[in-house]
Amino acid sequence: MASITLENLAHSYHPNPGGDDDFALKAVNYTWEDGRAYALLGPSGCGKTTLLNIISGLLTPTHGRVLFADEDVTASSTAARNIAQVFQFPVVYDTMTVEQNLAFPLRNRRMEASYVAERVGRIAEMIGLQADLKKKARGLTSDLKQKISLGRGMVRDDVNAILFDEPLTVIDPHMKWELRTQLKSLHREFNHTMIYVTHDQTEALTFAEKVVVMHEGRVVQIGTPKELFETPAHSFVGYFIGSPGMNFVPVSVAGNKARLGDETIKLTHDYGNPNGDLKLGIRPEFISLTKGVGLPVRINRVQDVGRHKFINAALFDTEINIAVEEGFEIETDMTNVILDPDKVSIFCDDWRIDAQSAGKIDGGAT
Repeated sequence: MASITLENLAHSYHPNPGGDDDFALKAVNYTWEDGRAYALLGPSGCGKTTLLNIISGLLTPTHGRVLFADEDVTASSTAARNIAQVFQFPVVYDTMTVEQNLAFPLRNRRMEASYVAERVGRIAEMIGLQADLKKKARGLTSDLKQKISLGRGMVRDDVNAILFDEPLTVIDPHMKWELRTQLKSLHREFNHTMIYVTHDQTEALTFAEKVVVMHEGRVVQIGTPKELFETPAHSFVGYFIGSPGMNFVPVSVAGNKARLGDETIKLTHDYGNPNGDLKLGIRPEFISLTKGVGLPVRINRVQDVGRHKFINAALFDTEINIAVEEGFEIETDMTNVILDPDKVSIFCDDWRIDAQSAGKIDGGAT
């Protein structure tokens, strides 16, 4: 196993790239720590697979280097990097049994028969394939075939990293939860460095210790699920994490006050006098629907999703979402909202800005 360092890494599919727009992967510098579980999260086309393919050696970057520990592997083949990969669609040998499929990476390296049997048995038990070991892969369902792919990726204990590229796409929702749980157990037991590519925030947040969020070819934030939810570094993170995502309201900001239409929102910190496209961000969970106190809103619709209700409302010209408990009674004279001042973020040109060093100011949203 090894740490993986990306040093001034960038990639373009154009033969002669010019500006940022020509790069599918914009400059990134980061070290993936040995033995940690990471997720690469973002929508289709954001650069996740490009980055994963560079790490795996399937793609040579336009700029920068990839290091495993202190060794420069930028020009090394996938085989030379000593990694395991699991792809979006199951890759199995149909004429082999499940046992033979799982054992193939070990037998290919001429491991001792006793070691092969022990590893195959252990992995099969952890991913629930013990009863299928003697079956031919040809007749198995897509779910079971993908389990074989996952198991084959995990069966070696000498790899530098295990890379997963949307591995649960073909799996039904109940099985997805089960396999994510099993992957976490396998990670805890074997301590492999794992990088998991997905567009599904639930998969990323429940699997990874740290999530790398990508947007339009750029890494916009790397953090724990808690950090991404509470302190998004970019408006895209706020929008993409959470269901529904963060609300964004255009404002002007001076010191510890934000102006929205004719209303003033008192902030708990001094933000100075930022220039640019300013937005106030707040999650639906931190907005309270009230009677006559706070900012005026007009309720558009209510969606009951079981444990919660989501209220869609108009705050001046901006639609916002408010989350309330299932039993919350929405009365006709509830036409105002209060924003939790400790949960407000201010964004300038889509990037979160820090409050000035003056510290916290007493007060709240009006």
